[in-house]
Amino acid sequence: MGLKSFVEGGMASIVAGCTTHPLDLIKVRMQLQGEASMLRPVLALGASGVHALRPPTGVIEMAVRVVRSEGLPALFNGVSATCLRQSLYSTTRMGLYEVLKNRWADPSQGSVPVFKKVAAGLIAGGVGAAVGNPADVAMVRMQADGRLPNLERRNYKSVTDALIKMVRQEGVSSLWRGASLTIQRAMVVTTSQLATYDQVKESLISHKITKDGLPTHVAASCTAGLVAAVSSNPIDVIKTRIMNMKTDPGKLPPYSGMLDCAMKTINGEGPMALYKGFVPTVTRQGPFTVVLFVSLEQIRKLMERF
Repeated sequence: MGLKSFVEGGMASIVAGCTTHPLDLIKVRMQLQGEASMLRPVLALGASGVHALRPPTGVIEMAVRVVRSEGLPALFNGVSATCLRQSLYSTTRMGLYEVLKNRWADPSQGSVPVFKKVAAGLIAGGVGAAVGNPADVAMVRMQADGRLPNLERRNYKSVTDALIKMVRQEGVSSLWRGASLTIQRAMVVTTSQLATYDQVKESLISHKITKDGLPTHVAASCTAGLVAAVSSNPIDVIKTRIMNMKTDPGKLPPYSGMLDCAMKTINGEGPMALYKGFVPTVTRQGPFTVVLFVSLEQIRKLMERF
């Protein structure tokens, strides 16, 4: 299993990440839109002059606004960073989870207790997030750039350009901005996603509800995606805002840390602000998780001979 589990997980993750990237971009924009109104009004020029621009209320409206203002290709802003992130973060977490799960399996039954799957998910998610954090920061910034006024945009040309500019302008430490949040989120997502998928899949097969095939994989994937979205959204909102914040020399950053960001978000926008972007999160997590695990199962079949 070893190295092959990393290759299989990485390939499936890149396919899933690229196909659902537009939904991830919309999610990031929706998570940040309330933040903009706290810092400054969002303005638009109309026939009657300058007026406040009402924030989009849903996924479709946000997608339409992005396409109208920035063009259709804007939905794939930061896709190079997504590829790098999946290559680093998801390859590590998917491979390590399988290695730990197989090592901790009961030799007599060949199964793994739920608590060991949870432990494997926590460890794999934390390690993967630490490895992939630089790409995660670059991805969030590239996805969010289009919402800023032209003079304030970072205008990264690619993930490589983003990483180089971040190091030159903000120091190496900027690559791990929000790392503690990324790690916490990854631990929650990996545990809820991978452990839930395995558990639901095994339960459906063992209780003879379905056989090991596409319907089982889709049902387990949908359940895992929903659990992952519900459990990770609050952390994801805070992570997105901290990663995207601008720090000017000689000035205090907008947020001093995770707790400060959470309190300012709740005080300024209400507790439910931590679930901003939940619909696109679910909309993205569902297809992402389905594509991820269906691709993974097919890739495993193709690589059985290797």
